Amino acid sequence: MDNDTVKLAEEAIQLEQNVGQLYMIFHNAYPEDADFWWQLMIEESNHASLLRSGLEYFMPAALFPMELLPPMEALREANKELVSLLEKYKTHPPSRETAFNVALKTEMSAGEMHFQKTMTKPVDSKVLAMFQRLNQDDRDHAERIRAYMEENKIAIQR
Repeated sequence: MDNDTVKLAEEAIQLEQNVGQLYMIFHNAYPEDADFWWQLMIEESNHASLLRSGLEYFMPAALFPMELLPPMEALREANKELVSLLEKYKTHPPSRETAFNVALKTEMSAGEMHFQKTMTKPVDSKVLAMFQRLNQDDRDHAERIRAYMEENKIAIQR
């Protein structure tokens, strides 16, 4: 397993962890939406664990489905943005509307969209198919956020 591939996988894991931390901030800040944020936070944690398991068990055997990983630059950019938001929101959570719009934007980012598309596309790889089955219930975060916003009359910023 080459070092660049490991770095790419670790950056993808960090993205999922950062998104989970963001959702935990929102969970703590908005009791009326706490269950919603908690579920998304758990799913992001599951995504990170899924990638970590792949890195540990499948990469040494050259079986890791590389199509799970977006380009490094997209991951770095998304993580940089998330780290900035985490620092800012730890002490000053955004408004409820902003929280939902930030989450929607985050789920539409290159890294998250890439992961979601890979989890839903038809595949020939038995290993990727196994990853898809493991991730079966943790899909379509952007659509779920959008639907929750509409149901709760939270404005979607364009």
